[in-house]
Amino acid sequence: MVSDAERIQAASKKAAEARKFTFKDIEDWINVTLASVTVKDKAIFARQLAVLINAGVALVKGIGVLTEQCENPKMKKALKGVSKDVEEGVALAEAMRKHPEVFDSLFVAMVQAGEIGGVLDEVLNRVAKLLEDAARLQNHIKSASAYPKAVGTIAILVFFGMTTFLLPVFAKIFVELGTPLPPLTVFMLECSKFFRTPWKLGTLIGTIFCLVTAYKAYYKTPGGKLQIDALMLKLPLIGDLISKTAVARFCRTFGMLTRSGVPMLTSLEIVKETAGNQVIANAVQRAKDEIQKGGMISVALQEANVFPLMAISMMSIGEEAGNLDAMLMKIADFYEDEVEQAVKGLTSTLEPLMMVGIATLVGAILLSMYLPMFAVFEKLG
Repeated sequence: MVSDAERIQAASKKAAEARKFTFKDIEDWINVTLASVTVKDKAIFARQLAVLINAGVALVKGIGVLTEQCENPKMKKALKGVSKDVEEGVALAEAMRKHPEVFDSLFVAMVQAGEIGGVLDEVLNRVAKLLEDAARLQNHIKSASAYPKAVGTIAILVFFGMTTFLLPVFAKIFVELGTPLPPLTVFMLECSKFFRTPWKLGTLIGTIFCLVTAYKAYYKTPGGKLQIDALMLKLPLIGDLISKTAVARFCRTFGMLTRSGVPMLTSLEIVKETAGNQVIANAVQRAKDEIQKGGMISVALQEANVFPLMAISMMSIGEEAGNLDAMLMKIADFYEDEVEQAVKGLTSTLEPLMMVGIATLVGAILLSMYLPMFAVFEKLG
């Protein structure tokens, strides 16, 4: 017979295992929630799955292998669900559609077209190429914008530190000497008092936070998104870069979808969702409506007056020649190169402007300290 002590020990052990399981579940949930699936993660998965399928590995086994070696917890969880559904006979595209946080509509549509056409490995390679090109362009833009962001942040911190801690020390000396302070020094001292007053600094930070929150809330509304996106396209330097990026993304995505066998209307719907700009999305929607009426996509895009004339002309030639997908890929190649050149030009323009801005901030502080010194020297002389 089992004694009471053994029962208590067994119950305690079981309770400890239950607590351990619960803690593990919480840890897994936190890891999955905080993780993010990048474009590079999806590109690697598509490329590896294409290689396995091309080598004759069964789809279920291939997904299982990639699930085991996946290091991203969110993607690993999604792949486990996909693998389970595929084992039960569900199509790969339908299984992926259940995990929109990992596999977007573009990925699912191309996989579905590959399954229907019996060329899943080829389509997966195209998906990987599309994602790799998008990641390369995105990384190029991020790397180019990293320098201005870093320099701007350092300049603000230096200005704040010198104004808050260094300037009051010199000002105290000048006051003790009875030296009249020039207007620039008085202004900088007022800024220093503002930064050193907690409630005033807190009010400034709170105001900035409220403005950013209000901007994000307004941008989420249909009218606000349209208005802000239209304004972004009209900004000097940045507007041209955004326009070329949108054209390259549209042509690359639309061309890849149509080449993979996705119906044109479905392709346009997916492209509209991934446009990244509401003005571009509205132009794509008008193009879709025009095609449903029997019109041409190039005519609809030209009426929207969003895409460059050269891109419209090349699309029109592609439509008339019956090789729209090939022409779209050429347009994408051209405008991706244009984006890279525009990013380099924007960076080279911003660098001297940043240097001038830093020199202005530091020079204002130095002048506010040195001008009273000149008055002291004159008084002593």
